[in-house]
Amino acid sequence: MTRTDDTPVPDYPSLLRLDGRRIVVVGAGNGIGRQASHALAMVGARLCCVDVDAELAVQIAAEVGGVAEVGDMRRRPDAARVFASAVDALGGLDGVVGIIGTSHWAPIVDVTDDDWDAQHDLLLRYAFMATQLGARAIGDGPGSMVFVASLSGYFASPSHAAYGAFKAGLMSLVRSAAQELGPNVRVNAVAPGAVRTPRWAHLAADPARTAVIPLRKLAEPSDIAASILFLMSDLAGHITGQTIAVDGGTGMRTPFALPDVTR
Repeated sequence: MTRTDDTPVPDYPSLLRLDGRRIVVVGAGNGIGRQASHALAMVGARLCCVDVDAELAVQIAAEVGGVAEVGDMRRRPDAARVFASAVDALGGLDGVVGIIGTSHWAPIVDVTDDDWDAQHDLLLRYAFMATQLGARAIGDGPGSMVFVASLSGYFASPSHAAYGAFKAGLMSLVRSAAQELGPNVRVNAVAPGAVRTPRWAHLAADPARTAVIPLRKLAEPSDIAASILFLMSDLAGHITGQTIAVDGGTGMRTPFALPDVTR
């Protein structure tokens, strides 16, 4: 203690541990989902690894010592079955991580009703059901949920307006769920910018693309997984209803041209 402070000092490293906590990871088989599964398992979590691709679900579950579940989490019967099976296999539930969602690229005047509905189901409907089913399974908790949002939910999303609209909806859902489910369950999100997944790896070599990022590089899937791990852990025990940008600083840049102060 110091002369003015005798408050106890927590064991901070232990607050990162998730020993024995039972977590459903939706979209576990690839990219951010695979990295998040490893991050959670490394600190002691027991995982139910969910993917629509049966082979990926089995492979990631084998990698992290979890159990595999296969299902289309956009559909109520599959989602209900997966959560029931997870609770049975793990002996209960303490957390949910939701990662699925890709963007449909098209000018807004060309987006069809089917395109719009597909993006809704993939980005927002699944998160609603995962929140609802997860909260019921967690019960009085304590528990934690983390979903992957996007910078596109904060800003204009040209040529992927539906994606941006439903990611914004996801962030609103997180806030509402955090209010309703507290104090027993914390609910948060991370909002990546550009991530070097296989789909976007080509951007990493384009200086024009990385120049708009203050850190001058794309995020790695592991960067997003690390943020998910933090929010799931007790290190974030007083954080709920928040969406944390993990974007290398992209979202804080001024939209105006800056003067050349080197002249």
